[in-house]
Amino acid sequence: MKTLRYKSYDPAVYLLEQILVKLGFPVVISNYFGKDTETAVKSFQLKHDLVIDGIVGVKTWSKLLAIENTLFNNTDKLLSEKDLMDFSKKFNLDLAIVKAINEVESNGKGFLISGRAKILFEGHVFWKELEKRGISPEKYVSAKTRHVLYPKWTKKYYVGGEGEYLRLETAASIQKSKDFHDAAHASASWGAFQIMGYHYKDLGYTSVNAFVEAMQIHEREHLHAFGMYLKANKLLPFLREKDWDAFSRAYNGPSYKKNQYDKRLKLLYFKYTAKN
Repeated sequence: MKTLRYKSYDPAVYLLEQILVKLGFPVVISNYFGKDTETAVKSFQLKHDLVIDGIVGVKTWSKLLAIENTLFNNTDKLLSEKDLMDFSKKFNLDLAIVKAINEVESNGKGFLISGRAKILFEGHVFWKELEKRGISPEKYVSAKTRHVLYPKWTKKYYVGGEGEYLRLETAASIQKSKDFHDAAHASASWGAFQIMGYHYKDLGYTSVNAFVEAMQIHEREHLHAFGMYLKANKLLPFLREKDWDAFSRAYNGPSYKKNQYDKRLKLLYFKYTAKN
C-alpha cells in the first residue's frame, strides 16, 4: 500500500478512512487525507503503540489491514483477471484498454467494508427525478431534508462511505411511496464505476431496483453496467480506434483536459501493452 499523509489524495485514502470510521473515529470518508484523518491516525497510532506521526506507512498499514481482515469479508466480490478478459471479448476491446479503463475508473474497491456497494447520493439529481415523476420537490424541503434535496449541485453534503446510505434512506423515506423510493435510488451513483441509477433502462435493467440489486452482487456486475453504459452512449468505437481525445471528451465532457484524463488513459494503455 502507498504511504499516506496529510494532503494525500488517493483511492487508498478511501479505504483508510472506512476503517477509521468503523473503528469509531469521526472522519469524513473521501479520497482526501485531511486534518480529521491525520488526527484519527495519530489516535490510532497512540492506541496501538506505534510511532505517533500521523503518517500511514508500512507499520501503520500492517496494523490497519490486520484489523480490516476481520471487518471486510467480501473479497469474493472483487474483479479478477478473467473478468477483465471476458469483458474484453464481449465488447471487442483490447485487454490493455480494458485494464487501463479499470485502473482509471474503478477508484479502489467497489464495495464498502460492510459488503454493500459504494455509492454517492446526489441531492440535485433527486430534485430532478422527483420533477420527472410530477412531484414538486420544493414542498418537501425542510431542515431534515435539505442535505438530500436541493436544486443545484453541491458537494457540501457528501459524507462518503456508509453515511451515503443514510442520505439515500432519508431521501427514500421522505414519503412512503414507490415514486420517492425509485427517485432516491435513481439519484445515487453505484459501484466501482459509479454509474448513476437513472441509467438503468438504457443499460438493459427492468427497473432501478433490478439495477441496485445487481450492484450489490459483485464488481463483475459493476463492470458489466459500465460496458453497457459505453455501448448505450456509443463510446466503444472511440476505444477500439484508440481515439483517447474523442473518448475523453465524450465521456468526461469539455473539462477532461484539466485532469488529463486522455493522457492518463493513453499512458496506462501503453503500460499494459508493454506487459503483454
